[in-house]
Amino acid sequence: MFGAVIFIIFAINLPTSEKLLAYQPPLPTNVRGYDGNPVQTFARERRVELAFDEYPPLVVNAFISAEDKTFFTHGGIDYPGLIGAVFDYTTKSVTGGRAKGGSTITQQVAKYLLQDDAYAVSRKIREAILAFRLEDTLSKQQILELYLNSIFLGRNAYGVQAASRAYFDKDVSDLTLPEAAYLAVLPKAPSNYDPVRATAKALARRNYVLNEMAANGYITNEQRAAAAATPLGTIRYGSSAKFRDQGGYFMEEVRRDLIKRFGEKADDGPNSVYAGGLWVRTSMVPKMQDAAAEALREGLARFDGGRGWRETGLSVDVGGDWQNQLRIAALGTGFPDWKKAVVLDKAGGSARIGFPDGSTGTLPASAASQPVRGVGGAAFNSLRPGMIIIVKQDGPGSYALRSIPEIGGGFVAEEVHTGRVMAMQGGFDVVGSSYNRATQANRQPGSAFKPIVYVTALENGMTPASIIVDAPFCVWQGAGLGNKCFRNFDGKYSGPKTMRWGVEQSRNLMTIRAASQTGMDKVVANASKLGVGTYDRYLSIALGAGDTTVLKLTNAYAMLANNGRSVTPTLIDYVQDRNGKVVYRSDNRCQVMEDDNGGSCNSADWDGKAMPRPPSRQRQLLDAQAAYQMVHIMEGVIERGTATVLRDLDRPMFGKTGTTSGPTNVWFIGGTPEVVAGVYLGYDQPRPMGHGAQGGRIAAPVFKQFAQVAFQGMPKVPFVAPPGIRMVRIDRITGKRVFGSFPTTVDPKSSIIWEAFQPETEPRRSFRRSIELAKAQTDEGAIAQHAVDRPQRRTAQNRPKAPADSGEFLQRQGGIY
Repeated sequence: MFGAVIFIIFAINLPTSEKLLAYQPPLPTNVRGYDGNPVQTFARERRVELAFDEYPPLVVNAFISAEDKTFFTHGGIDYPGLIGAVFDYTTKSVTGGRAKGGSTITQQVAKYLLQDDAYAVSRKIREAILAFRLEDTLSKQQILELYLNSIFLGRNAYGVQAASRAYFDKDVSDLTLPEAAYLAVLPKAPSNYDPVRATAKALARRNYVLNEMAANGYITNEQRAAAAATPLGTIRYGSSAKFRDQGGYFMEEVRRDLIKRFGEKADDGPNSVYAGGLWVRTSMVPKMQDAAAEALREGLARFDGGRGWRETGLSVDVGGDWQNQLRIAALGTGFPDWKKAVVLDKAGGSARIGFPDGSTGTLPASAASQPVRGVGGAAFNSLRPGMIIIVKQDGPGSYALRSIPEIGGGFVAEEVHTGRVMAMQGGFDVVGSSYNRATQANRQPGSAFKPIVYVTALENGMTPASIIVDAPFCVWQGAGLGNKCFRNFDGKYSGPKTMRWGVEQSRNLMTIRAASQTGMDKVVANASKLGVGTYDRYLSIALGAGDTTVLKLTNAYAMLANNGRSVTPTLIDYVQDRNGKVVYRSDNRCQVMEDDNGGSCNSADWDGKAMPRPPSRQRQLLDAQAAYQMVHIMEGVIERGTATVLRDLDRPMFGKTGTTSGPTNVWFIGGTPEVVAGVYLGYDQPRPMGHGAQGGRIAAPVFKQFAQVAFQGMPKVPFVAPPGIRMVRIDRITGKRVFGSFPTTVDPKSSIIWEAFQPETEPRRSFRRSIELAKAQTDEGAIAQHAVDRPQRRTAQNRPKAPADSGEFLQRQGGIY
């Protein structure tokens, strides 16, 4: 009866047999890139789950010898060991101290399942009850499999496979005898047998395990002696994390998305990020991601250079464990050759600095001579012990002071036809600054918004050769506000020019006139359709006064390059659970087919009918011809406009620069028929960047550095015009049609170019021969009338009229008003 009462009291809330059979240990989420190669892992408990058969006998025998040599014979509890543990506990209760455990492997599994580390008799009773239940429910092999997959072995490694990678950077199947024996000593207390801090204790305990293996008959004495003479051979902590930092902001955005969909912890569901063992396929291209991160960091550092040194604002106690404090300090260094360090002391003309691995170096005063930003004076004079700084090695043991740029920025690269995001960088370094400026920073795009104005104008009757006046333009805003007068960036005017010229030279006044003539209601409607933002119908919106993000505007450009068809930016292609079942897919066309009963992508047998065709994911948001015209015009921005710095990339490209008032932000967005990328630079708290800051000077070079790496080896594919587009030779200055001469590819500023027109909108030339001349040229005296390129005339009734208050005038161009 006493035993029954004890069982009832302590067995409450213990896992049932059914739960034990269905138990699955927490597993991290593994992330792969576009090609299927691993690029990242999200883990709080680094673990790799293996089946019992995948553990070699060498490893199994080592752990049994170290932890529970009677494992295969006892029923869950080692009674002699239990009696010894009870006696030791009774003794220590009087004399003080902590009693030895005496737990079997089965009891250790029970302890892991209970997640209870309390030093109490009640916990041991619950462990014993659960150990009996485990032995009744699972086989010895299943219990040992749970143990080998779950036991904590230090270095954030849970399970033997993860520990094998953490300590030796190899799989369990490749472990040698001394390596397996060392891992078997770690369950007791991993920190007590650390291979660096407690090498002697680790060797002694390893050799004890080797002796036990020999005593149990698993190895010979010769093998034991040879293994005992072998050094530990462990790797440095953290050196096996091959892709821990790969992806940066991209992976952080993926992590946030997964947590939003599936939850963070095991309590949130079976597919949680840190316990569900998800397999995630992303669209990240490592080559492009690395190029984007490097290009943006270089651009930020280049702009910030010469503005003085800036403190990190972080410090540690140099009198304590400064190495560990420095290691966990939330400060990213960005560049691989930049390191975070702590000032240990300063004397004379140099400072002694320390690094997370415990090594030290020297920072000469001459290498820290830059002025302190906003204060003045040499940076070296501001250094004090305990201050965390950033340095770069410039000689053996000697370092130079560096500063994290204050300017921020974002970068996105996207596949045109699918919307898959191939690279994303949201700042200088995600460590210490997880604010993703590519997706979270709402900024005014400036002139980078203008293509949306012009594509709307092209949809509503204007052509690339339409004449727009570059002249003063004012709007009456009411009695309280008066006139709002717009101006160009340079404050000058150029008179009547073609739309193409206005886009290439980014003329504000021409954009305002085009928006006014087309109608701001249509412009903001297109901006909403393209996902750029929802704006009021103010003319200033046409100049990029409405906030948006790099991701949104880059996606809008991708839709322009996709001939006006919709694409949705995605970072995750699909997600599988730990068993391989797809639990999320960004391309859900097959799911739509099954829901609509219109067919299936997964039919078990062929029914004799035609293969099902998944519906298109894309909708036609803009007129395809107008979208192509806009892209064709923006090719001129690269050839002879505000982004000529990109011309020597020597491939078909389009793009547009942007500079906001102040200027507070600089932009460039553009790309090829396959990949579009966007970049902006600006302060997190917007303020002027300086008078010389322009998109073509600061943002476009960042894109260029990215493109030189990312586009290397890609075929040079031209932009494909949709059906109906007419390519016509015109004079790019006047917009008039040209006959008898052809464009040249030698001079990008050639006066003759190929221009794209929608049907029946191209400029035309006409002439009539007089009746008298015709009579003189014919024997019959008949009147011959010859027309070449007959003009499409408009009557006075349907002739467009210019707004009376805008000062705009109409000019006849080759028969087109």
